[in-house]
Amino acid sequence: MNSIKIRSIQAKDNPEIAKVIREVLIGLGVPKVGTAYADPSLDSLHEDYQDPRSNYFVFEGDQKILGGAGIAPLSGENDSICELQKMYFLDQARGKGWGQMMMDKCLTFAQENNFKEVYIETLPSMKAAQNLYLKNGFEYIDKRLGNTGHFSCTVWMLKKF
Repeated sequence: MNSIKIRSIQAKDNPEIAKVIREVLIGLGVPKVGTAYADPSLDSLHEDYQDPRSNYFVFEGDQKILGGAGIAPLSGENDSICELQKMYFLDQARGKGWGQMMMDKCLTFAQENNFKEVYIETLPSMKAAQNLYLKNGFEYIDKRLGNTGHFSCTVWMLKKF
């Protein structure tokens, strides 16, 4: 990769990031129903992140989207809790420290927007992701928060600033 960067999603990125997320989820063998795969907004992420306290970031290498992650207020909770959403990377973007770069970008955005807690849902099989979350101060919690619709995600984590 000659050039890598993290930037806010643009409308033209919608088809490519949706394809990336679906490809990753299929590759991991996770359920399509009850995960980000089935989110109605997956094909329109740019439009879904227009709230001033929301942002979806894409990770771009050589003008190709390799992954992304978003921060948005957690639906169904008070306005001090946000959710780290749809953090997925293609195989070629893993194991290079780029996930940490994306995590730093998202957590900085959350703090800049006065969130006090960051929530994440994941699947039990996603151990590498859980290790990244733990490394960044997330802790396991014993109940689901908010109204994400991701009923197949049975691992819940929370980070407090």
